[in-house]
This record gives sequence, C-alpha cells and structure tokens, in this order.
Amino acid sequence: MKPDQQEKIRGLAAEKSADLADPAGRALRVLSDREARPIADACGCRLHDVYREALAAGIYPHRYIRNRDIIPPEAQLKLAESRVGVVGAGGLGGHVILLLARMGIGTLVVLDHDVFDESNLNRQALSSIDVMGRPKVDAAVSAVAAVNPGVEVIPHVAKLTPDNAGEILKGSHVAVDALDNVADRFVLEDCTKGLGIPLVHGALAGFEGQLMTIFPEDEGLILLYGSREPTLDRASSPEAVLGVPTITPAVVASLEAMEVVKILLNRGNIFRNKLVHVDLETSRLNEFLFKEE
Repeated sequence: MKPDQQEKIRGLAAEKSADLADPAGRALRVLSDREARPIADACGCRLHDVYREALAAGIYPHRYIRNRDIIPPEAQLKLAESRVGVVGAGGLGGHVILLLARMGIGTLVVLDHDVFDESNLNRQALSSIDVMGRPKVDAAVSAVAAVNPGVEVIPHVAKLTPDNAGEILKGSHVAVDALDNVADRFVLEDCTKGLGIPLVHGALAGFEGQLMTIFPEDEGLILLYGSREPTLDRASSPEAVLGVPTITPAVVASLEAMEVVKILLNRGNIFRNKLVHVDLETSRLNEFLFKEE
C-alpha cells in the first residue's frame, strides 16, 4: 500500500472515530465497523487495511476493546499484520480458524481438500446442515467474513503435499497442524522447517489431546511418533477407535490458538521441546520434557 493511501485511511479513521469508555471506564478512540466499511470503499482497499491503519494510528476497532491491556494497541497491530497458515479445517482447524479470526490475525491461509458430511456435525465448528457437501475451506471463508470481515482468508481446496506445501504457506509467520494423520503431519513439518517458521502441532482422540510447538531447529514430530512411517492404519488409529467428542477439539484448538498468539507476540511460555497432554475426563494436564530448559 502506498504511503498516500495509508495517510488517507488514517485521516478518515481519525475523522470517523469517536471517544468511548471501555468496560473499566477508561477513554479510548474507537472506530466502529459501520464507519470503517465506507472508509474501505472510499479508499479502494480492504476492511483489513482500515483496521491495520487505524491501529497504527492508535485507534481501536470497536470489536477489540475487550482486548485492551492484555493485548495493547501495538500488540493488536502486530496480530493484524500477521499471517497464519491453518492446515485442516475440520475438528481442530474449524475452532482454530474462528478463534484466530476473533483475535484479529490479519491473514489466515486455510488448506483442506475435504467436504462436510453429517458425521462432522458433532464437533466441527464450521459445519452446519446448510454446508453439507461443501468444501470446508469455503465454509471457513464465509464464517470468518461473518465474524470478522477485517480478516483476510486465503483458501486452498487441496491436499497438502511436498510439492504444494511451500508455495501455499509461503509468507506465513506460523503454521498450525489441524490434520488427522501422521504422514501428513511430517509433510507439514518438513515444509515449515524449510520455510523457517514455527509449527504448532495438535492431535486428539476421545477426551484426550496433545500439543507441542516445533521451531525449525527442533527435532519435532519424530520425538512423538518415533518414525515417519505410520505404525497403524487409519481404521486402527486412536481417533478412529475412540472417536472425537466435541469438547476435545475445542480445548486443544484453544491451546493451539494461544500458542500462535504467544509466538507472534513473543510472550508467555511456549510449549517448545515439550509435549502437553490433556485428559479432560480426569482433569489432568501433564507436560513431558524432551529437552532441559
């Protein structure tokens, strides 16, 4: 975007914004969606650009005022400038996509080759009766537009392969593993290491789930699975045998989304070189270290 266009957006954002008190009674300058949309039209840009330039000028999009303090303006701007790849738009991925959209991640690259069927309705956040038979990534585009039109979604109806992974995820700052099999996870890990970006891994079965963040220099998935070759066929996998009740992907996806935010904002304790195992039925969260901190 050219500097003069940025200046025009910021000027209009300042003109159309208003003083508002947050829930704690503190004053701040706020731009509503109702005012932001005409600015995008007048400047020939996306709502995403209006949000970003408003934040750069110290003006909060109204939707983010509940983030204040825990995510100050400069951090919210960092999220708006970030691109995250989400590979898989099903049980884990659907929740991750919606969470990151509500957090204000500027661009989401979403990859999935599958379409919805009735068995998805018990757990997949993007599924509904109205989208049966539709590609999951199409539903992601529609759902994000309805939740936060300031987030750009780049959809790919495709299966992740060694040939397409690098091109699809190029430019992403973080990638999220929302896949359902070991072989594809290794393809994704190889890609993220080649791109030099962190990978947030998640998996689940029954009421249990696991999480680990893998940086390019880390050993990564081999520590979890012991081999790149699947030891079980899909019909014998824990996910197939135990099933996936709706609560588990919601919890694991929340942990994955939080890892993304921590990585992008360089804050908090990242689950790196450690496996986090969650057992919801026994109310346990355990950490298994692979490397001394």
